[in-house]
Amino acid sequence: MSDFRIEKDTMGEVRVPAEAYYGAQTQRAVENFPVSGLRFPRRFIQALGLIKWAAARVNEDLGLLDARVGDAVRRAADEVVDGRLDAEFVLDVFQTGSGTSTNMNANEVIANRAAEIIGGRRGTKEVHPNDHINMCQSSNDAIPTAIRLAALLGISEGLIPALERLQAALAAKAREFDEVVKVGRTHLMDATPVRLGQEFSGYATQVARGVDRLGSALERLAELPLGGTAVGTGLNAHPEFAPRAIALLADRTGHWLREAADHFEAQGAQDALVEASGALKAVAVSLMKIANDIRWMGSGPRGGLGELKLPSLQPGSSIMPGKVNPVITEVVRQVAAQVIGNDAAVTVGGALGDFELNVMMPVMAHNLLQAVDLLTSAATIFRERCVEGLEADAERARALVEQSFPIITALVPKIGYEAVADIAKEALASGRGLREIAAERELLPPEELEEALDVRKMTEGGILTLGGE
Repeated sequence: MSDFRIEKDTMGEVRVPAEAYYGAQTQRAVENFPVSGLRFPRRFIQALGLIKWAAARVNEDLGLLDARVGDAVRRAADEVVDGRLDAEFVLDVFQTGSGTSTNMNANEVIANRAAEIIGGRRGTKEVHPNDHINMCQSSNDAIPTAIRLAALLGISEGLIPALERLQAALAAKAREFDEVVKVGRTHLMDATPVRLGQEFSGYATQVARGVDRLGSALERLAELPLGGTAVGTGLNAHPEFAPRAIALLADRTGHWLREAADHFEAQGAQDALVEASGALKAVAVSLMKIANDIRWMGSGPRGGLGELKLPSLQPGSSIMPGKVNPVITEVVRQVAAQVIGNDAAVTVGGALGDFELNVMMPVMAHNLLQAVDLLTSAATIFRERCVEGLEADAERARALVEQSFPIITALVPKIGYEAVADIAKEALASGRGLREIAAERELLPPEELEEALDVRKMTEGGILTLGGE
């Protein structure tokens, strides 16, 4: 048997691997775009399969597609949805800017598999990739629909649940650490005291706000361009095709989906993707800040801050025995850096919509969907292998806060800024304790001085009342 079969497209004959489900147009793209080796992710292929499944169902119901062919197409599309034909999606992410090559990759794979289902052979076009699989569609509406659907599914079913679990873990630590008083820090310098639990409550709220931002972006991702065909006019699409197909997609996925209010906006621009990428960037920035704070507070064990004990996961050095590094926080920071870079690519891609079509969609899809997957994994690993195992060193935290100069800020309302600054200067110059110098100067009665320098009360805010006043 030959290793190849000959297929024809509008440009002539093409040699296609004999056992491939894809056809001539995919093979041309394989030869034209040997750029990176990067492939579209599983969720994108799943979304394309869902679109082709819904299209076949609606086209059959509208009397446009033979029932026997329609049934075979749906069965083949379901195999794409389930991942059974992933090996047939062979194209590089960097390709024609509309994603036409990947749309035809899907059309050809589904057509050839459907032909087999009805008893035919691959490459015969008994089920036609354009006439049957692509009916009432264009790459220009199918591909942006697939990107939005894939991003929506990835964010709502993967990332948001991972972030909600991380938020819950941080909130639990906020409660656990509520009585641990420590040095507050601004400009990396000592500031007035805070409770470790207060810091962690801030982290939990950061993550919660990220979930809110993603939820808002999902509203625009749910508006699908399907039905606009080539330029947004809907040429060659039945008027009922898009609303019916989108209703099927909504029913199957369980998500509220709707047709784009303006197909020219939905295809000529990809602002919904830019918005979603921005929300992902905000999440990345939050995770980087949280991971960095935890990394600093766990620094040591002898020469650093040492206020937190991070889980010990693996040896940290090939030369220094006993060294253990904060590896999970480092992973989170690297992921965040990558996602921030991805957002730059999505932003540039979104800005390059030309007239009726954005032709940067494949690279936008890659960077957006990669960011979703990276953040989902990072949030999960961060929670499971770092946050949930954190322990506070309350004694170390207390010792540091007692040595911290800004604790005497609480005396300012009673003795004035200048007098307090003078105490701090003497303590710094002499190495003596703040409490000792303040008591020696007899600026307040001893009991009022001790009450004023209660570091736990300082974390509750307000002007401390002294001596019953």
